Amino acid sequence: MQKQQSCPPSAPGSDSLSHSLTDNLESLLALLGQSGDLVVRDFLLFGKYQASMVFFSSLVSQEQIQEHILKPLMARPSGHPDFTDNLADMVHYIWNTAVQVTQGTTEQFISSLPPAIVKGELVLLIEGVNEALLLDMRQIDMRGVEQPQTEQVIRGPREGYVEKLENNLALLRYRLQSTDFRIEISPLGTRTQSRVALCYLDSVADPHLVAEAMRRISIIETDSIIDAGYIEQFIEDQPLSPFPQVQSTERPDKTVAALLEGRVAILVDGSPFALVVPALFNQFFQTVDDYTERFIMGSLIRLIRLVALSFSLFFPAIYVSVISFNPELMPTDFAVAISGGRAGVPFPAVIEVLIMEVSMEVLREATIRLPQMIGGALSIVGVLVIGQAAVAAGLASPITVVIVALTTIGSFATPAYNAAIALRMLRFPLIILAGMFGMYGGMIGTILIINHLLFLESFGVPYMSPFIPGKWRDWKDTLVRVPLWWMRRRPSFLHIQDSSRLPASIPGAYADQILQQGGEADEHSKADHNAAGGSRDQ
Repeated sequence: MQKQQSCPPSAPGSDSLSHSLTDNLESLLALLGQSGDLVVRDFLLFGKYQASMVFFSSLVSQEQIQEHILKPLMARPSGHPDFTDNLADMVHYIWNTAVQVTQGTTEQFISSLPPAIVKGELVLLIEGVNEALLLDMRQIDMRGVEQPQTEQVIRGPREGYVEKLENNLALLRYRLQSTDFRIEISPLGTRTQSRVALCYLDSVADPHLVAEAMRRISIIETDSIIDAGYIEQFIEDQPLSPFPQVQSTERPDKTVAALLEGRVAILVDGSPFALVVPALFNQFFQTVDDYTERFIMGSLIRLIRLVALSFSLFFPAIYVSVISFNPELMPTDFAVAISGGRAGVPFPAVIEVLIMEVSMEVLREATIRLPQMIGGALSIVGVLVIGQAAVAAGLASPITVVIVALTTIGSFATPAYNAAIALRMLRFPLIILAGMFGMYGGMIGTILIINHLLFLESFGVPYMSPFIPGKWRDWKDTLVRVPLWWMRRRPSFLHIQDSSRLPASIPGAYADQILQQGGEADEHSKADHNAAGGSRDQ
């Protein structure tokens, strides 16, 4: 039987269970209070002793209670081998011989019973016994494992986290079948008592990183933890920064990849998201497709994503500064065409762009909050209204609609939702600075953003690693992704214990194989050429 540490009573002896079943029930019900799903089932244990079961019907499987607990306990003693009349050993006899449950504990204090009952355990009290048996009968219906909604991929696993912590840990165990995989579970939240799991690889992760993550979680003092996002806001380094310093993911494969690099993952019971620390800037434009595809395609897609990121952040500010202060930077014909398009617009360029950007943000937020079948129709109608109707009404010029559309599409290409929001937020001050000071304003805003990024840290690791400080060896998986057989070592900035991913000879062996294949191909081509030349000679 699994023994658990009992909570010490407030005063020695005052909180202990008595031998009276009536007294124990009265004390327990007084602590639990009135509730519609609270069940107290009285019955005759083995046909001889008064006993009661206390549980919440909304948290347990009543069919399993009837089949595996109530039915064997109500049977006559003649049906039980080695039946004992000794009440002092009754609880242990029931656990070892009668009930068919995998997890159970014993308790001797009244105050320890209500927290167990609200977690879905069943409490068995017996007349004449000053000890309770707690049986884990928790069963809550959850949705099945489905494809993640926020991180869909073209080529990769289709499984995502669900709300139940055990299922999420099983998905990690399924992919990470190593004895080094460690899981530390602790309750958090004085009222919710949400179970929080800290996951890491014992032989890879930096012990200081694991200790720091444990420390930040342990000092959280709140009454409720509803989702992993609550923990993220307590443990991040710079809460006032728009950039996320903790990575959240719905994908078990992405979490396992982070654990293998030496990072730490945090999961919360009831949340379909895992938190990964430390999180760096370059992680927010990487996807699973970058690694499941060949390195050439993965690198190309990643570069396209970076171009889209630049569009979403800088394009409107550049447009406003060029239109307002430096039209001579454009070709003459293009400048004339833009001036003709803006002839009927009564606002300056900065106001015009801000109106369109705010309209797109409102449309985007409304589309997300509506049901999927209505949201699609609303987005089409909204784009038509904001685009064509705004131009026809003289509120915006056609080129402004094109600029805002490219910006919006670029923001959709950022894989991480929270990082995309940060870029959308920073776009507005850049537009205002560009409208006030032209190119100089845009440059000042860009310098401030870069300085802020250089200042940030995530659990002691510089946010812009490996660019700043320059870890040239770790650039293999940043702007582009080199072949997997070339990434022989894990990222050094994580201060991991075991840095080797591949044996030292593997990259050289692959390089020799490629060179050898190239040489064989040359020899074959020469042989074919000689054969062709010989045939012509003949």
